Amino acid sequence: MSDTAITLCSKALIKIGAKSITSFKEETAEAEVANQLYEPTLQNLLASYPWRFALTQKTLARLTETPVSDYQYAYQLPNDCVRVLSAGQNTRSSGLNYKIVGQKLYTNADTALLNYIKRPEETTFPAFFVDALVGKLAAEFCLPLTESTTRTDYVKKMAETSISTARLVDSQQNINSTFQDFSLIEVRG
Repeated sequence: MSDTAITLCSKALIKIGAKSITSFKEETAEAEVANQLYEPTLQNLLASYPWRFALTQKTLARLTETPVSDYQYAYQLPNDCVRVLSAGQNTRSSGLNYKIVGQKLYTNADTALLNYIKRPEETTFPAFFVDALVGKLAAEFCLPLTESTTRTDYVKKMAETSISTARLVDSQQNINSTFQDFSLIEVRG
């Protein structure tokens, strides 16, 4: 898809009966609301669920500073990190004992592999996520622009349906997971 932040906001604005925009810098209420609400709404939607298209892994760079207590090493989180899902070592992306403090990961491991949700470019959003995001944006834009609580309630319900559908579609793209390192299975031989 070739969507941009502006086209996504315009789709949401049209959904609530408002005028579309061509720039966030327009001197209109629509542009001001879209400019203020777009990025936080997108970040919240991305963080709310482990979307497959936004998952990535990265070996973290260890920092020279050390945590004050509890852990030996500090690692810088990537700039595009929206939500940490797990951390591991070497070729495993989970199983590491860690704590997130600000934009850093603290652990006792001398290497860290992060499994996280990144903030992808709009052009990479799949159609099901675009539909969910446009619905969520419309719900966020509705009250400030229409001042109608009835319309806002309706748009929010429609957004919830779009988000549920998108999660369902996204979840069907995953291979069924199996238990890993589960002691009861290992004992059975």
